[in-house]
Formats: sequence, C-alpha cells, structure tokens
Amino acid sequence: MINGLCFGNAVISGCNNILNSKKIVDELNIFPVPDGDTGTNMSKTILSAAENIQTLNSVSETAKMIASAMLRGARGNSGVILSIIFRGFAQAFENIEQADGTDLVNALGIGVKEAYGTITNPTEGTILTVVRLAYEEGLNALETDTDPIFVWQNVCIGAKRALDMTPELLPVLKRAGVVDAGGKGLLLIFEGMLSVFEKDEIIQINEEDLPLDENKFAEITAEFDEEINFKYCTEFITKKGDIDEKAVNILRDELEKIGDCVLVVDDSEIVKAHVHTDNPGIALQQALETGELLNVKIENMAEQNRQKVKMEQLKSQKFDFADPTEEFGFVCVASGEGLVEAFKDLGCTNVVIGGQTMNPSTKDLMAAVCATPAKVVYLLPNNKNVVLAAEQAAELITDRKVVVVKTKTIPQGLSAMIAFDPESDVETNIESMQEQAAKVSTGQVTFAARDSEFGGLKMKKNDIIALNNGKLVIVEKDPVKALQKLAKQLIHKQSQFVTVIYGQDIDEQQASRAFEMIVSKSPSGAEVNFIKGDQPIYHFIISVE
Repeated sequence: MINGLCFGNAVISGCNNILNSKKIVDELNIFPVPDGDTGTNMSKTILSAAENIQTLNSVSETAKMIASAMLRGARGNSGVILSIIFRGFAQAFENIEQADGTDLVNALGIGVKEAYGTITNPTEGTILTVVRLAYEEGLNALETDTDPIFVWQNVCIGAKRALDMTPELLPVLKRAGVVDAGGKGLLLIFEGMLSVFEKDEIIQINEEDLPLDENKFAEITAEFDEEINFKYCTEFITKKGDIDEKAVNILRDELEKIGDCVLVVDDSEIVKAHVHTDNPGIALQQALETGELLNVKIENMAEQNRQKVKMEQLKSQKFDFADPTEEFGFVCVASGEGLVEAFKDLGCTNVVIGGQTMNPSTKDLMAAVCATPAKVVYLLPNNKNVVLAAEQAAELITDRKVVVVKTKTIPQGLSAMIAFDPESDVETNIESMQEQAAKVSTGQVTFAARDSEFGGLKMKKNDIIALNNGKLVIVEKDPVKALQKLAKQLIHKQSQFVTVIYGQDIDEQQASRAFEMIVSKSPSGAEVNFIKGDQPIYHFIISVE
C-alpha cells in the first residue's frame, strides 16, 4: 500500500528523474524554432510541487497538496496537461489514508479523461496517447493483481510502448527520427515514481561531469561577466594538437595584453579560453597559434547588459492584489520593453513577461489578473503554448470574471485589443476580439535552434528562418532578406494594415532597410506601422490585415 510519505517521495523522485534528462526532452522538439522547452516546462511544473511537499501520512492530503501546487506552477501546454494528470490522483485518493493498485489506475483514468477533455482537438502520438495507453495497461494489470508495485510496473511498460509508437502515429515525428517530447517527459516521471514504489529509493539529481571542469569554468566566467571594462566577451575552443604547456601560457599572456577576465584551461585534447576585449579578431588570431578552432562565441556585453537591465526591471514588477472596482481591465503576455509599452498604450493594465521559451506559470497569470482592479478581466496569452495555462488561471479565480481571448501571436493580441469596445457587453467583445484576431496573418523571422530538415527545407543551427502563420517557409542568412521574402508572401493588393515589430537583435540600420522595403511592397493607401518591440528570439514579427 502507498501512504502519503511514499507518494510524496515518488513525486520527488519523478521530478529528479526528469530534471536529470530535461535537456534531452527539450531537444526532442522537432520544429527548429527556439522553443524546445517541453522538458523545461514539465520539470518546472512538477518541481513546483516537489519543493513544497510536506511529510503527511495521508495519501489523500499529500495528493491534494501536490495537485494544487502543480496546477499553479504549470507552464506551457505540456505542464498544464501534466498538472491535470496529477489532479486525477487528488480526486481518486480523496478521503483515503493509503492507496492500492486500483486507486492508482483510477487516478490515471480520471487524468486521461480530463486531459483529453481539456484539449479542443486532441492529437494522438503525444503525451495524451502515452498516458492513455499507460492507463489501459494498468487496467489490464488489475485483472492479475492489485498490488501497487505490480500495477505501476505495468503502467510504465504501457507508457514506454506508447512512447515508442508515437512516431507511427505522428508522421512528422517519424521523419525527424524522434519520439514525442511530452510523452518522454511523462515516462521519465513515471519511472522515477516506480523507483520509490519498487525499491523505496528516491532518484537523485545528477551532477554533470563535463570535461575541463565545465561547471567551474562557467561559474568563473559568469562572475567575470559582471565586470564590463571591455566590450566583447570572447570564448573559443581549439584542438590542442602537439602544443605544450609553454604555448598555453603564451596564449594566456597574449590575451591578458588585449583585455581582462582571462581564463585559459586545457586537457590532453583541447584548449578553452575566455577573454573580455575590444579586439576579438586579435584574440582569435592568437587562438590559431595553438591549434584548429573548434568553437567560437563572441557576445557584445554592453548591449547584453542594457537588455538584461531592461528585462530585470520588467520582471521585478510586483503584482499587488487589487479589489475589482472598475468594469473591465486587461492582462497580456509579452516580452520586450517596446511591446510591453505598446500593450499598455492600448489600455492593458498588467503585462506578464513571457512568451516564446519563457512560458509564464498559471500562478504568474493569476497574480497579474488579481492585481487588475476590474470586475471583468480580459486575459490575452499571445502565444499558443500559454493558452492552456491562461484557461487554468481563469478557472481558479472566483472574485472576478476572467475571459481568455485565445490570441496565439503578438499581432493577434494587439489587434484584439484595438477591437475592444467599452460600450459593448462581454459576449460581444469576446466575439469581436476573437474575430479580429483571426483576420491577422502573422509572419515571424527568427533563427534555427538546431541543424534540421523540415518541410523540405534544410538549415544549419543559427540560420535565419521565417514562418508564415506558423509554417516554416524560408531559410536565409540575413534577417532583412528573410523579412523581404516573407513580406512578398503576406502582403497583397487588398492589404490595409501592415505592422512590423523589430526585436532586440536588430540594429537601427537593419530596421531602416526593413522599413523602406516594407513600404515599397505595401499597396498604395495601406497603413504601415513600424514598432521597436525589443523582443527576444524574433528578429521581426510582421502582421498583415
């Protein structure tokens, strides 16, 4: 039988197991845009519970506490689905001190039903398939024995079989040669739980054992990066070849002549160096004296620091509770100083910093809503991976009406805000805002997160890629050229409004080139707007109506 302490330890073990493989799960993301965060979202979701587990004998109270913490900490679609699955345990274990195999299977059954019910168009070959087939395997096991260890062993077997099937159910997974990321994350959690049920052993978090004491290297260079006496942070790795320790010392001495914060380490195969300098070219030339360059990273620390300060100022915004005294208010999700100001100019009371690669939790959204002094709060997620968390937040808030306008991109959110009519009722506004958002064609210019081949297009890591309403259509080397090709697809003779939002990595010269190009491609009479959004990840976001 499983008591509260055992179930709590199992969740901690499952949390540690996915934390150990978080990067692996993230990298299973098949789409080459920088949003491979399934492992991150799932691990943060379950970590929100694992960090707050108290020693309770009752499995009912333990499961209830875990489900509540996970629901509020849920991030991204995968995290929300995970929280729903664990809500099934809270419901199945209600008012019992200990759980057997039947209770475990009943819990999964509730989770499966609610998870499928939450998704508008459930897709097989995802985490939904894995949890469903794991549940069915658990049902089959009950016909033989209700022992919880035996049952959960079979649940894990069913989850593993289902995960292996996902490429056959989703052709896009098969073409990429991977299994579903969410399903993999769930299996890791279930296997971590099994370690406690089966052996009473909590899987421990692994310390990464990287060459050249990489953790220490990163720790030291992070401390260096607080000091900005020189502009460019330059790191490189060279193949050591036949050079001796004397050559390594010469490299260190030469780097110290052109900058500060010098760190040079080596082993039998490579030399790795870090320097802050205004002359990265000289540093790389010196690197070639030690061997063949294997990897180079040069970052403008001054600009990074400016962006970091801006972002920290935004993130440090505290959401203080406000009584719902006004008739209506708005909460939006966005990232980038310019976009935050754009939404506030349109009447948004609170902006939650987040979006691509930074999915806010249900708790984050709830805090922003409860800090909005309105009887009706319109919540705009502005990202498809934030919609479920927004809906969960809306369900949990009872002292005011929360309406989720299911905007999936920043341009949709801006257009929906413009469509709001303060004289209309809630239902009319929801309809008009959703209708206006649906009219927006959105294009995005970003970079490839990995070497990939997708939709017949081949790309290398960091190549510029462009998406037309979510579909990858262009691979380029220059973001302005990518925008030019994307604009040609999006803008037509009937286009009335064209808006381009440029990000933090686009300089004024690039922005000027882009503006001139967009104006030349827009039809006569169309309104063209150019906004400095300062958003990360996306070099350009273009919307056409």
